[in-house]
Amino acid sequence: MATNRWTKEQLKLAFHLYCQLPFGRLHSRNPEIILLAKLIGRTPGAVAMKLVNFASLDPAITSKGRAGLGNAGSLDKEVWAEFHADWEKLALECTLLNAQLRKDAGTEPVVELDIAEQDELQDFTGETKRVMTEQRVKQHFFRRAVLSSYRGRCCISGLSDARLLTASHIVPWSNDKANRLNPSNGLCLSAIHDKAFDRGLITISDGFEVILSKQLKQNDDAFVAQIFLPLEGRRIELPEKFIPSIVFLSRHRNEIFIDAAGR
Repeated sequence: MATNRWTKEQLKLAFHLYCQLPFGRLHSRNPEIILLAKLIGRTPGAVAMKLVNFASLDPAITSKGRAGLGNAGSLDKEVWAEFHADWEKLALECTLLNAQLRKDAGTEPVVELDIAEQDELQDFTGETKRVMTEQRVKQHFFRRAVLSSYRGRCCISGLSDARLLTASHIVPWSNDKANRLNPSNGLCLSAIHDKAFDRGLITISDGFEVILSKQLKQNDDAFVAQIFLPLEGRRIELPEKFIPSIVFLSRHRNEIFIDAAGR
């Protein structure tokens, strides 16, 4: 039987789920909340309340006057800080812990990869397969965290077809290991806007406005004129959770944007 006091492992699992759910789905009827509640021996209402407590720590939530229940405790804050200090370690740890709890409960193992990814991994064995699986699990967490924060919509165009959306890193995956899975290092972008952002053809200001490169503005292609030129100065749609970091946006402008000095 569960005691009234949450364990640190339970809180980690709760925050792991908080990261991957839209703010509007932090309620006791959510199937994912119901499943986690069953695995850790708590009620769906208690888990939903804990997720809303975590929301009260999120500046993206509180800045809009949605302060949650305001009952986050010291251990909640500790888990919040631990995740922000090492997203990769905690995301993988929680996935493995969740899988073990499901195994102990005799339920289906957690599915962190889609069918195509699982089929592809069947071609590998041993250490290579383990490393690739961990990499895919981490990428899956980042995608869910970013897309859920932006309500499943491209923050520039408003496109909402998940098949055409990308969880785009502000500072590239290869440039900042510590923040590879940090949702504040992500933007939800359509495939074409992701490509332009990744190649440094567009960037975002500290005021969250789109900046076009000189190459794009001077391009006489009709498609570019129709799709990109109207974006200059447009403010992106900010996420419900995990506001993009000003530090990461500055690094993108200085390290990736092709108009940056010295590039």
